[in-house]
Amino acid sequence: MRLSLLLLLLSINLGIAQQEYEASDDFPFGKPNPEAPEEVKDFHPLIGINDCKSKSRKPDGSWNETLDMVWKFRYILNGRGVQDETWIADGKSAGSIRQYIADSSKWYVHYYSSNLPTTALPAWEGEKTEGQIILYKDQKAPNGMEGKYRITFYDLNDDSFKWKGEWVD
Repeated sequence: MRLSLLLLLLSINLGIAQQEYEASDDFPFGKPNPEAPEEVKDFHPLIGINDCKSKSRKPDGSWNETLDMVWKFRYILNGRGVQDETWIADGKSAGSIRQYIADSSKWYVHYYSSNLPTTALPAWEGEKTEGQIILYKDQKAPNGMEGKYRITFYDLNDDSFKWKGEWVD
């Protein structure tokens, strides 16, 4: 009986310890795991709920209407990764899972979207350099040009950030 009680208490404590850096009442967006690579904090200025504007181009190069967007970032994987979710005023939503892999010294960002379901998630890869997080993925431009899609997070601070996506060759 005592052994069973001891095993039960031990398993409860281990379960709690394994989720120490997940979202909680005290840390609603989780927190970085101190045992994770330091780079897991690269996205720290974005952690939380961000009210944004979404502006995109049509295939002909003209601009779509600017839409309100909510962009939420949080730590996942017990503080070893970052997840984001977006909700756009037109009803679309999307998100990504971001993992830093120390062996390659790169971020890998896997994207999913409500309007483009897929059996395999596309992935961007990149790193933080000179205060900017820059990610690349091989992708054709809307006009059919071969190249890469580059995502850049810049002007990162505790109150705001900027983001842009662009095709480059």
